[in-house]
Amino acid sequence: MNKLEFNTLVIKQADSLRTYARNFTRDQDDANDLVQDTLLKAVTYFNNFKEGTNLKGWLYTIMKNTFINNYRRVVKTNSFITKEEEITNANLVVSATSNRGENKFVMEDINYALSTLTDDYYVPFTMYFEGYKYHEISDHLSIPIGTVKTRIHVARKAMKKTLHAYKFGN
Repeated sequence: MNKLEFNTLVIKQADSLRTYARNFTRDQDDANDLVQDTLLKAVTYFNNFKEGTNLKGWLYTIMKNTFINNYRRVVKTNSFITKEEEITNANLVVSATSNRGENKFVMEDINYALSTLTDDYYVPFTMYFEGYKYHEISDHLSIPIGTVKTRIHVARKAMKKTLHAYKFGN
């Protein structure tokens, strides 16, 4: 089958594809866009179609995958973008009043507090802070898990004491 014959067969499927697309999108304009994307991909990847294969099934698979990929892209994009109505006055005040100078002082204070810890407390505390589990820290340092928990607890208390100006909760 040549490309012109293939394109003609694909275009003949447009109406049934549109009906199928409405099941996904529930919107006429989005369904038309999905059909257009599907037809474009079908024509573009003409060489991937094997003659004798169910053309309608092949097109439906392209449509389904296109819809899923577009949906994932939208979800991913929306997770990175804060919409205007989601920004509260409190958040605007915080973002408008915070600056890097404050952050620098806070980090200096945290680094100082960490430097006051001995290695016995510093190492398990920083490993836990970096995401290691108690049993991983225990295995790495070859100490009992109870000792790991105690050292992390003691390190937290020491950090809170050193950083008392930052008003931590319980």
